[in-house]
Amino acid sequence: MFGIVIGTVAGVAIGLASGLLPGIHVNTMAGVLLTFQVALLPVLGPETLAFTLFAALITHTFLDVIPATFLGIPDADTAVSVLPLHELCMEGKGEEAARISALGSAAGLLVAIPLSGALLLLLPSVQAYVDWGIGIILVGILGYLIVSGESPGWALLVFSVSGMLGLFTFRYTFLGTGVIGNAGLLMPLLSGLFGIAILLFSGTGPVPPQKFEGLDLEKGTVLKHTLQGSVAGTVVGWLPGLSNATANAVLATGIRYDTDRRGYILATGAANTVNALVALAAFFVIGRTRNGIMVAFSSLDIPSMGQLVTVGALAGAIAYLLTIYISGFAGLFSGIDRKKLHFAVCVFIALISLAICGFFGLFILVLATAVGVVPRLVNVAQVYCMGAIALPVILFSFGL
Repeated sequence: MFGIVIGTVAGVAIGLASGLLPGIHVNTMAGVLLTFQVALLPVLGPETLAFTLFAALITHTFLDVIPATFLGIPDADTAVSVLPLHELCMEGKGEEAARISALGSAAGLLVAIPLSGALLLLLPSVQAYVDWGIGIILVGILGYLIVSGESPGWALLVFSVSGMLGLFTFRYTFLGTGVIGNAGLLMPLLSGLFGIAILLFSGTGPVPPQKFEGLDLEKGTVLKHTLQGSVAGTVVGWLPGLSNATANAVLATGIRYDTDRRGYILATGAANTVNALVALAAFFVIGRTRNGIMVAFSSLDIPSMGQLVTVGALAGAIAYLLTIYISGFAGLFSGIDRKKLHFAVCVFIALISLAICGFFGLFILVLATAVGVVPRLVNVAQVYCMGAIALPVILFSFGL
């Protein structure tokens, strides 16, 4: 119990830092901890270190909504949801947006705990068939997303060009030479496609006053979108080569983030947290690592899944309260000149990209921004830029 408490508290602190600091993912924090594991293991022990890492992962899925909402800076988990989040902020409803995401994460956590247990029993026997069909499933989903849009031709072009950019990025990851190097190239890639490209078109003038007037959610919305997000989170958490960014893109096929922004935010919040729990189940059952935390687990003597799930539940409860509390400071952004704020954010993203990935990261950021502005120019949904992630995953699933 002492190890669970210490690990939870330490993990929440790490997840809080990674969630609030733009460009810093919890996987980065995991890498730092493992770098110093020779010094940490005698003090914490392998089980407490594992508790810390998993608590950090769960906490991050709650807190990463803050920079996405108020600064418009996405990470790998909020790549598409940054659009409705930041839009609500620019309407003076940033605190509501953050609270809805936190509610989705909390609801997803409640679903994921029994769900991960069921997956332990049901999926191992069909794993080979699941691996074989993932490419076909993705082609079908993304094909539907493209042809159902208002401009299928432009949608296909944006998807293809962003996909080629993703392939180029992953093919030459060895050119990343910053503090993190190739491990952090998703940051400039997604920040260009969904961060700077959006900020360039987000208008000028002062940030409107931020007022919280309750959650504007229709009856039944929470249950409906929690289940949708849980399904998406389960798919990307169990299947190989997928990520939260893919889940966000898949959800966009069923939930229009331009017309049902709150429902989409809630669903993506649920998907991100469910993904973390399901990835843990996948690690225990089939030994596959779905994120940096699971990679770290493969080098540790870890505790039982039941103990880790307990830590995740505790961390999730604390993270939910922290998200609500921090979003309450939304009023600090009221009246800030948007042009100056967005310029400062763009400069910050560029400096972070340079620091963590070197000049190649900065180069990817520029290319991604150039591709990311195209949807706004031709009036198609920004979600088609998810080709940068989806196309490499599809080719990988077919063994290409």
